Amino acid sequence: MSSCLLNEENFRRCCQLLLQQSNRLGDGWSWEPVQGSEEGYLRKTALRSVIIDSSPNQENQNASHTGRDQLEQEQEQSRLSAPAASSDADGFESIEDDGGDEDDGVCAVSEGSSRVLQYEYHILYSCSYRTPVLYFRAFTLEGRSLSLDEVWSAVHPNYRLRLQQSPWNTITQQEHPLLGQSFFVLHPCRTEEFMKPVMQAAQQELRPVNYVVTWLSVVGPLVGLEIPLSYSTQSHPASHSDTTRTQPD
Repeated sequence: MSSCLLNEENFRRCCQLLLQQSNRLGDGWSWEPVQGSEEGYLRKTALRSVIIDSSPNQENQNASHTGRDQLEQEQEQSRLSAPAASSDADGFESIEDDGGDEDDGVCAVSEGSSRVLQYEYHILYSCSYRTPVLYFRAFTLEGRSLSLDEVWSAVHPNYRLRLQQSPWNTITQQEHPLLGQSFFVLHPCRTEEFMKPVMQAAQQELRPVNYVVTWLSVVGPLVGLEIPLSYSTQSHPASHSDTTRTQPD
């Protein structure tokens, strides 16, 4: 098996190690089993203070009307999208959450408006891509779900230009494969490309790497999910030679 891909057994092993580290750090991750199934996913909720910028909103609205018709063209341009840029980790430097005061109103998309939002992150395994996939949804403190346009507008300015160039290949909206509910998702189509050099370098250096932690440290900041450096210093690999299925607690 390619070192830049995971089978489901090793995905679960990586998740178990991440959960052990999260418990030590108090980072809030949990394993959510699906009732009546052997499947499950990692879950974390967090409050984020974000600035929703209206300046790209019209472009995002245009994209939402024309994006499906232009999807094939945008796929050709996907090397310009955020995941593509992460192949050498350029453009995915760690960022701090924007500061902002809590606002009593709902999340209106007005220029420079700061809002406190609740994000719910899920990490699932994709059998099709053989990689982790990050699903998420976002709410105002009053409980209103954000629209796709608002999620695009809430992306940190460091990543917004690439998002505008190919929004449908970066963040889109689809049904959660285990819950059957509407979620936003970071498209996994470029995961193998940016993970391959990372995993190959780690193998050559005999350096322990948790695939899920490394992957999440690259894609998470795009949607405000920061990974403490403590994870990398405590990381241990999930061996591809392991044959025993390990279920996260």
